[in-house]
Amino acid sequence: MIATVRKAGLVGGGVIGAGWAARLLLNGIDVAIFDPDPEIGRKVETVLAGARRAWQRLIPAGLPAEGKLRLASSVEDAVADADFVQESLPEREDLKIDVLGRIDRATRPDVVIGSSTSGLLPTRLQSGMAHPERLVVGHPFNPVYLLPLVEICGGAATSDATKQWAADFYISLGMHPLHVRKEIDGFIADRLLEALWREALWLVNDGIATTEEIDDAIRYGAGLRWSFMGTFLIYRVAGGEAGMRHFLAQFGPALKLPWTKLEAPELTDALVDRVAEQSDDQAGGTSIRELERIRDDALIAVLSGLRGEDYGAGKTLADYARTVMAKLPAPATEVDETRPLALHEAPVAADWIDYNGHMTEHRYLQVFGDTTDALLRYLSVDADYLANGGSWYTVETHIRHLGETKAGDRLTATTQILGADEKRLHVFHSLSRASDGACVATAEQMLLHVDAKTGRGGPASGTPAAKVAALAKAQAGLAPPDGAGRRISMPGK
Repeated sequence: MIATVRKAGLVGGGVIGAGWAARLLLNGIDVAIFDPDPEIGRKVETVLAGARRAWQRLIPAGLPAEGKLRLASSVEDAVADADFVQESLPEREDLKIDVLGRIDRATRPDVVIGSSTSGLLPTRLQSGMAHPERLVVGHPFNPVYLLPLVEICGGAATSDATKQWAADFYISLGMHPLHVRKEIDGFIADRLLEALWREALWLVNDGIATTEEIDDAIRYGAGLRWSFMGTFLIYRVAGGEAGMRHFLAQFGPALKLPWTKLEAPELTDALVDRVAEQSDDQAGGTSIRELERIRDDALIAVLSGLRGEDYGAGKTLADYARTVMAKLPAPATEVDETRPLALHEAPVAADWIDYNGHMTEHRYLQVFGDTTDALLRYLSVDADYLANGGSWYTVETHIRHLGETKAGDRLTATTQILGADEKRLHVFHSLSRASDGACVATAEQMLLHVDAKTGRGGPASGTPAAKVAALAKAQAGLAPPDGAGRRISMPGK
């Protein structure tokens, strides 16, 4: 059913709605969005530009072909032919009930409708719908296009099938669904955030700390741990070998001490002024757009680091990246196979640059790895082939650095087959600057076909095996590239 989602209708194009548009578009889904704001087009395009930049860094090998964006003229126009709808209106219950009723009347009865509400009860939101069973809360977090968490909560009339469908769909977008077991105001994450927010406001109100000092307390301390283990698992570790029971026994009595305040302070004019002025000082003149860029870059760094550990949100990203890689279409097959194949291009991002202003060494390896992935897609190593346990693993790589690349350069890679048999694939990649064609690096690699289920080498099969044989035959007459074969050889070849 997930595969049938080709068009999404979005109602509301603020920070959250625009974020949903970006995540959907970058997953290849066409989006029609309605918002009465006359600046909606510009605002969505701004968010989309930031999302493109972020995901280009997270998955350099590429995403599906981007969906098409259309600015709708009304709620009904946005959702009329949609396969999925996401509502992201302001947190006004009466407004949401009215508009969700209009969406319900304008869409097919089988279309799931998600609401981005951050705390309103879905039972009340679905009260004006003729088909309330297909409404589910899908509460995301800003920026929607980067943070994977989405809380799923159903109302009294929401079907289990709707909740499961929504979870599966959000997973297909690279998100991590969190099912809210019982309908409750504020759901889970916002209730936790609100508790911290109330205490932070008291600390400012009482003159104990500034907004910057409070943020420092989070970002230099607990926030770093929260990003991968949360609260309970961290406290379990803090209990030592005895675990959580010991932690509760040791620190539980402190919960009775008057350390915190549950009620928020009155937002007097004086407190609002103090918070706003301290926030201005903290920002130091940095614009909102620049803060968004800093936020995105920091999130990318954290997510990328966690992906290397295959843990927490990093595992969600790694799983999504593997899914995307498996679904990417094979590069164009109408190419001259008697010449090196041009299968991959990559822009040199600013964070790929070292202190000398040149691309760092590990980024060369990344680009060559992405080039090998493009070759495997060309050879029809698709999701089905991977699901059956077959793939080629790189077992040896030798890189030569021949030139320099700088931020903004665009790189093109070509691939030549030096040799192949039923198990081995010997390839040579050349990396050039698109601007002048200068070769800046080469990589020679040996790949071994492996049965992932057993972890042992084994012969390739099916279409990939046939394509390897045909490509090796077509390129057999090519002269070896300069430097090829000096370190890697295939006995008997």
